[in-house]
Formats: sequence, C-alpha cells, structure tokens
Amino acid sequence: MLSIIEAAGWPIWTIILASVISLTITLERFYSLRAPLVVPKGLLAQSLQEYRRAGAARDAIVELQRHSPLGRLFAAGLRQVGSSREVMKEAIEDEGRIVAHQLGRYLTTLGTIAAMSPLLGLLGTVIGMIEIFGSQSPAGTDPRVLAHGISVALYNTAFGLVVAIPSMIFYRHFRARVDDFLVEMEAQAVRLVEAIHGDRRGD
Repeated sequence: MLSIIEAAGWPIWTIILASVISLTITLERFYSLRAPLVVPKGLLAQSLQEYRRAGAARDAIVELQRHSPLGRLFAAGLRQVGSSREVMKEAIEDEGRIVAHQLGRYLTTLGTIAAMSPLLGLLGTVIGMIEIFGSQSPAGTDPRVLAHGISVALYNTAFGLVVAIPSMIFYRHFRARVDDFLVEMEAQAVRLVEAIHGDRRGD
C-alpha cells in the first residue's frame, strides 16, 4: 500500500483525507440513524398513557424530550396541550424542522466528498500528465519520470472513484433513511394530537 501511495504522488493524500472523513461520517450515521434511537416502538402509546395518568407534567415532558427525536416532537406537542389542535401541530412542525436538520447532520459533507473525489482524482491525473510531458527533452524521454507520471495519473483516478462511489451510495442511503424517519415521526405526531383532542384513541 505504501508503494502505491508513493507511486501516486502527493495528490493522493487529499483523496486519502477525504476517504477518512467519509468513513467516519458513514460509521457515525449508521450508529445514530438506528430506528430504536430515532423512532422507538411503543413511545406513542407510552406517552399517551403517561399523559392520561398525570397530564402534561413538566418532568415527564423534559424526560420525553431527552428520550429520542420522536420524543422531542411529542414533548413539543404536549407543551401546548391546553391550546387548539392547530397550535399543537404548529409547535410540532417547528420542532420537526430542528429534528430534521439534526438527523441530516454531516450528510452534506458526505455528499460533497462524493462529488469532489472524482475531481481530486482528475487533479492527480492532470499532474501526472504534466509530469509525462515534462519527461520529454531533446536528449529523449526519461523512463523513470514517464513511469512516475503514468502512475500518478492512473492511481489518482482510480482512488478518486473508489472513494466517490461508496460515498454517494451511503449519502443516498442515509438521505432516504432520514426521509423515512421524518414521515414516520410526522404520522405519529399527528396521531398524538388527534388522540389528545379526542379524534382518535392513538394506540
């Protein structure tokens, strides 16, 4: 591996840095965007049961907000429990925008890496081509410079694609996962509001 990096020249280090960032974000998002952490099962029924038992108690709302992103939406609605249905929904929507932003954290960076890695590879290709042309001299072609220029061009192109393809796959996967979570949270929040206002049982 070290010999490949040496053959690829200095441009490869920018791609390696991008790959480390991409891998770190991917692992972090795999851990953070798990259904039990974002939309725990049974939280709606548990929240309604607690509400019917003790009302919108402040301690219960604070605990619910710390529980999960879905709990934050429920807590935002329960804070407006004495208000109209529209006010409750508006409070949930406001909190939902914050939750959506946090669920999508780092995804812009991952998408940027997916888009920029081929360009970094292209940069290495151009530098390799410059070295190839630089190997030409009136005395002839220097085989070592020529071989090094070819290595820089090919390795950087390949490494750029190797980083870009998985990054784009995971970016789209996580973006779709966030969208699915948001739809599920919105549906459950609406059920909470309608259950509190007597339109549904909510269980």
